[in-house]
Amino acid sequence: MEIVANIAKVVFIPVIVLNFIPLLIWFERKGAAYIQDRRGPNRAQIFGIRLGGIIHNLADVIKLLCKEEFIPAGANRFYFVLSPLIIMFVYIVTTAVIPFGDLVRIGETAFSLQIADLNVGILYLFAFSSLAVYGIMLAGWSSNNKYSFLGGLRASSQMVSYEISMGLSIMSLFMVAESLSLQQIVQEQGNLPWHWFVVRQPLAFLLFTVAIFAETNRTPFDLPEGESELVAGFHVEYSSMKFALFFMAEYAAMVVGSAVIVSLFFGGWQVPFLSTADLIEGAPFLTRVLLLGLGVLSVLGGLLLVIQFRPHKYGDLRDFEVLTFGVPALLVGAAVIAFLFLVGLPVLPNWYPPVFAAICQVITFLIKVALFCFFFVWVRWTVPRFRYDQLMGFGWKGMLPLSLVNLFVTGLYLLFRGTGF
Repeated sequence: MEIVANIAKVVFIPVIVLNFIPLLIWFERKGAAYIQDRRGPNRAQIFGIRLGGIIHNLADVIKLLCKEEFIPAGANRFYFVLSPLIIMFVYIVTTAVIPFGDLVRIGETAFSLQIADLNVGILYLFAFSSLAVYGIMLAGWSSNNKYSFLGGLRASSQMVSYEISMGLSIMSLFMVAESLSLQQIVQEQGNLPWHWFVVRQPLAFLLFTVAIFAETNRTPFDLPEGESELVAGFHVEYSSMKFALFFMAEYAAMVVGSAVIVSLFFGGWQVPFLSTADLIEGAPFLTRVLLLGLGVLSVLGGLLLVIQFRPHKYGDLRDFEVLTFGVPALLVGAAVIAFLFLVGLPVLPNWYPPVFAAICQVITFLIKVALFCFFFVWVRWTVPRFRYDQLMGFGWKGMLPLSLVNLFVTGLYLLFRGTGF
């Protein structure tokens, strides 16, 4: 069972990150559209099913798979092909130390919802994430293009500059938690929101979040791509699935960065106000409440979709899309509510309460990560891009001194608290 559980974790956790990528691409396009007061992608369809524009992602995948693989004549073919693989590999392996839930105990067997609970997990995370710059630098150099080369140089100097502040900003967390393990840092924060490190270390949170934006090359720190200056930066010569890997790696970095922020500052998998023991003890009652809530939401969502039905609006199968989802949602929701009131829950097996607690913690963690991914999208379409001299000056003259001050103040607090002052 232990071997099967370890194999399942190694497969399941990276798959979660990979499944976030198409959802984030759709969310970014729709979010940008609504921020700019337009509709966004909503035309691609399969038998009239549009799913709010998410079918466009499938169309993009088919397009990228069918495009010609182009390698410039003067490029270094080996490193040109290797570069996107390095970046994608780096962000996938960093998920190994991210905890998705507490230890699950079923009888005498215990399962960890984490691939590897290293006692230096955050150092492993920094060590691997810093390797992504090699992929970007190799992509810029191997393309034999001056714009891509400048993009690679920008990325390397930017990442080195902000990694120093990023590391110093969370050293105060290690001093408070007395551990470098992400699992122990999450457990130290507990399930009460005012005990989370975002409240206890607000300056560290701000500095670390800004550094994550710079590390992932997201606006306002997307100078390595800089379309207005460098055409597309380090990946200007890439096409087809090689370009797609760079594109996917950016969103994988968003997911991993959001997961790290949630784990360090927002209690990670902790369900607000409910400990693991509370979830296990109250599993039958909480199951009824959640099923009833899902049933009510399904009925309300189904009614909303059915009400929106307008025949002959488009004159094709798209007219019936709302009914395709609305009627089943209405029926399923009504069936769940009727079952709970007429029959009730069956007798739950002994293994159900710990599994229910683990599912609640994983879902809570993923909701927190999704909210931070939304924050990444929101900032991109709100804040303008820095000039490069402003970016470097902010990193060395602003964030580095502030991270040192935060570290010094935290050390003084722990010193005086230890001596009784």
